[in-house]
Amino acid sequence: MKVIEQLDRATEPLISFEIVPLQRGGKLKNLLRVLDDLTEFKPRFIDVTSHASDAFYEETPSGIERKVKRKRPGTLGICALIQKKYEIDAVPHVLCANFTREETEDFLIELQYLEIENVLALRGDLPSYEKPVQDGRSVNRFAVDLVEQLSNMNRGKYLEELLDAEPSDFCIGVAGYPEKHYEAPNLLTDIRHLKAKVDAGAEYIVTQMFFENSAYFDFAEKCRAEGIEVPIIPGLKVVSSKQQLTTIPQTFHVDIPFDLSEEIRRGGADSALDTGVEWTASQARELLDRGVPAIHFYVIGQSRPIRAVMKKLGRC
Repeated sequence: MKVIEQLDRATEPLISFEIVPLQRGGKLKNLLRVLDDLTEFKPRFIDVTSHASDAFYEETPSGIERKVKRKRPGTLGICALIQKKYEIDAVPHVLCANFTREETEDFLIELQYLEIENVLALRGDLPSYEKPVQDGRSVNRFAVDLVEQLSNMNRGKYLEELLDAEPSDFCIGVAGYPEKHYEAPNLLTDIRHLKAKVDAGAEYIVTQMFFENSAYFDFAEKCRAEGIEVPIIPGLKVVSSKQQLTTIPQTFHVDIPFDLSEEIRRGGADSALDTGVEWTASQARELLDRGVPAIHFYVIGQSRPIRAVMKKLGRC
């Protein structure tokens, strides 16, 4: 079922999760363990991130070499596994960065074969390596361009004429940033870029993680003022270690509130998770009380923090 249909038919706020594919060469049993844990909480959909090729340096017997690889392949296979094994709707992330429009169309056609009908359209972080674009191929520079490509496919307009090609039927989600995208000059400009994605065909929004609910409520109010009427799903992440006080702001360009960071910093290593769980559970309770359509939890690769939050919310 499409995400937007799930939201329309829901009699209470939904729960969804986001996971990342395994590191290249990782063991599937580790991912299955996480999925087995998550499915206990009856999520209506599970997002699977996508990762383009990037450059990195590796020490070899002949010295340090620059290599280009996809460190986390497998988005398509994991999505198929989620839908076929667990019978939960999968939402693959589709990126602009380092994928041509032709590669994107091929990926989307493969999703159609697997009856995966939800996607999250993202520009993606700009990698340090930019793949050369061959003659005759093209790229989507921004998420709005990708949404337009998806909308065209939904109208039966492909990049090249296909025999007996039927229109696709993708439900298109996009990302929103309550604290603004780090490249945007201000929040209002960022929201107007978001409005352009909705006008191009996006049907719902999932926010970047935030740790102050006031940021979400203010963002949602500003979005409505700009004419954005689609559902806006808040995204939450459990801070589970002192190290994440540095890595989360660096990676996701979000603020961690002083009260949360100080409590984690002053506590022992074992107390960080408990503090983070209590903070996220408190956020979730307020969001649910205020009538959000769903809550999207950024799991990354560990289900233990989510299980602890679900317990506090009385869902296990």
